[in-house]
Amino acid sequence: QVQLVESGGGLVQAGGSLRLSCAASGRIFSSYAMGWFRQAPGKERESVAAINWSGIRTNYADSVKGRFTISRDNAKNTVYLQMNSLKPEDTATYYCAACNTWSGDGTCYYWGQGTQVTVSS
Repeated sequence: QVQLVESGGGLVQAGGSLRLSCAASGRIFSSYAMGWFRQAPGKERESVAAINWSGIRTNYADSVKGRFTISRDNAKNTVYLQMNSLKPEDTATYYCAACNTWSGDGTCYYWGQGTQVTVSS
């Protein structure tokens, strides 16, 4: 069992930055790929970024490439999402998940409760 707790969301002006963190419990955190997903009101959940178990391989949605960076620290059981140059369309609830692949379209077994990111124009 893996429990995930996100933090770091908030209200920011367009062009600003936020860093999301996802702290995982359990000793098997390093065996999972990790992903960040988001869901805006009235829209489907979408994959934002994903990272493989070692942190070497990453995958990003086209909409965030060059602005967001995913990373992980297996010693701290934590995955991060650094979000720069934020846009109003990035407003959503952001979730982290433990998944079977870093491609962003695999099966995710564990999910956090989500953290709200609101970008004002």
